[in-house]
Formats: sequence, structure tokens, C-alpha cells
Amino acid sequence: MIFTRKIEVNPMGVNMYNAEGYYDPTSYEALTNIIKEAQAVRTFRPIVYICSPLSGAVESNQEKARKYCRFAVDLGYIPLAPHIYLTQFMNDDSPVERDLALFIDIVFLSKCAELWVFGETVSKGMSIEIERAKRKGQPIRYFTEDCKEVKN
Repeated sequence: MIFTRKIEVNPMGVNMYNAEGYYDPTSYEALTNIIKEAQAVRTFRPIVYICSPLSGAVESNQEKARKYCRFAVDLGYIPLAPHIYLTQFMNDDSPVERDLALFIDIVFLSKCAELWVFGETVSKGMSIEIERAKRKGQPIRYFTEDCKEVKN
């Protein structure tokens, strides 16, 4: 006669049975709760300013910015891309609104831990943001359009 030990594991990896093979609901529940609490603790996620071109091919550039934001999220950051957000209600073709948008951009930038610059093309608006970050001593990271970091 062959004896086999029953192993049932929940999605968190906790075995419902003890080392001797007996169902152990107390230990199971305690370990499951510990894991749930550990997963619920939010880790710090710095806010990063996503700096990429808008002018020219606006829709294509906004799609790229969305990709850059997803990249930042996947790395554990909170992305802020004003050129996606502000264009929802401001007119980039109006010089007055564009100047106001750049002012708002700089305010947003001051709230961010880092400035992330994407792509080889640096627009006028991007250069303003980069210069501001340099003056304020904010860390600046450069990436290709394919989200590969470029070391200076």
C-alpha cells in the first residue's frame, strides 16, 4: 500500500496541510493573512515627469507618450505626462494657451522626483522643461523611443 500526502496550495502559495499531511486551518489562515497584509502594504512610487514631443504628429506622439507612461508604471513609478492630460481641454495651437500649458508643465515638474526624456527629438517645450529641471537640480534620465535608457 502506498501513502501519498495531500497537498492543496492556495493562490498565495500557502499549503492547507501541515508537514505531517493533516489539514491545518489555523496555520493556513494565519499565513494567508500575513501574506495578504504584506501585499497590501503600498510601496513608495516616485512620480516621474514624462517629457516627449507633442507637436508635429500629435496623435502618434500622444500614443508614444502613453507607451512611455506604461513603461514607467511597469518599473514602479507614477508617470505624469502633461502633454497627454492638458491637451484634453487646452488648445496647443493657441499661443496664449500654449504658454499657460507650459507654465502648468513647470508646476507639475516641480512636484516630480525625476524628469524622463524620451526620443532623439527635443522640441522647444521639452527644452524648456529640461532646462528647468537642470536649474532645479532634478535628476534627468534619457531614453530612446524604445524605452532603452541612454547613459550619458
